[in-house]
Amino acid sequence: MKTLVFASSNEHKIAEIKVLAANAFRIKSMSEIGIKEDIEETGTSFKENAALKAQFVYDRTKQNCFADDSGLEVFTLNNEPGIYSARYAGEARNSNDNLQLVLEKLGKNSNREARFVCVICLIDAGKEFIFEGEIRGTLLHEPEGQNGFGYDPIFVPEGYSQSFASLGEDVKNTLSHRARALAKMFDYLLNKQKLILTD
Repeated sequence: MKTLVFASSNEHKIAEIKVLAANAFRIKSMSEIGIKEDIEETGTSFKENAALKAQFVYDRTKQNCFADDSGLEVFTLNNEPGIYSARYAGEARNSNDNLQLVLEKLGKNSNREARFVCVICLIDAGKEFIFEGEIRGTLLHEPEGQNGFGYDPIFVPEGYSQSFASLGEDVKNTLSHRARALAKMFDYLLNKQKLILTD
């Protein structure tokens, strides 16, 4: 089974990705390989931040690794919070404060269209590959549901009437932005393995 290092210390993301990887890949977090440092996200886009994090881990381990940068874009808020989604309400990175700030800025605005975006940077044998995923939806006026994390309690994906936090992990993991980006990365890696075996 192929091992990949996930350049993250976010326990929610780590757990989610380990489920999505199923039995095809063994995922190790930064803490599992002994990296305790916080990676400064100084990029100006999801792609730049994902690449920064992946390169940070690859430079220290020379192991195949990947990183994601993801966030919520609210169209009527000029795509805020965007790359600042995790620290929208401050460096404390409090998910509830972030969520409440979005709701406060939206107020009673009837246009509540938004999307979740995920960009993954994979470094495989020193080469960089980018995979992207998104899911569109609308934002509720108040949080709903007990599952999920981040902005999940206010995001209702297209085709559904409940928030990600109400739908639960099983549903979210079939259609989320991160699931879609990961599916592309896993497909690339599995097809690469097949080519190696048939050469």
